[in-house]
Amino acid sequence: MDPTVAEAVKDSMWISTMNVSMLDQIAVGGATSLVNLIIHAILVGAIAATLRDLASTDTSFPGFLQYTLVIVATGSLLVIGHFCECVIWAYVYKWVGAAPENTDLIYFAFGNYTTLGYGDVVPKPEWHMLGPLTALNGVMLIGWSTALVYDLLHRSVRSPGQR
Repeated sequence: MDPTVAEAVKDSMWISTMNVSMLDQIAVGGATSLVNLIIHAILVGAIAATLRDLASTDTSFPGFLQYTLVIVATGSLLVIGHFCECVIWAYVYKWVGAAPENTDLIYFAFGNYTTLGYGDVVPKPEWHMLGPLTALNGVMLIGWSTALVYDLLHRSVRSPGQR
């Protein structure tokens, strides 16, 4: 094969381990973000539907106890959801080889997802955009979770005229 043709083929490959383009990084990060967005939408939708059903049922639990259980269950489910989303990022880092050898990928993913970023682990230069894309995904989904909890608290605490 002609060397110029071989170079053109190599450069046009979707993901090349030696030469990763910015578009490849954005495609991988965007696809991972989309998967996490779908997971989070299903989780938040299920929580919202359950809360709507709970609000319309009359229960023998005292209001304070029911409220406490709802908050704890919602918080726990959201933490589990965020953990699963970080694990997905960790698998993507492993799949594309974005992290240095012997890196704790879940730790790395959590650091990026939560924007904590100690800086003790950095992605390989050819995958440097995955860190900010992970952080953007994490900020968005953590913000969505915060909005859900706020809405839950707002709806459950009524002013005296609404009781």
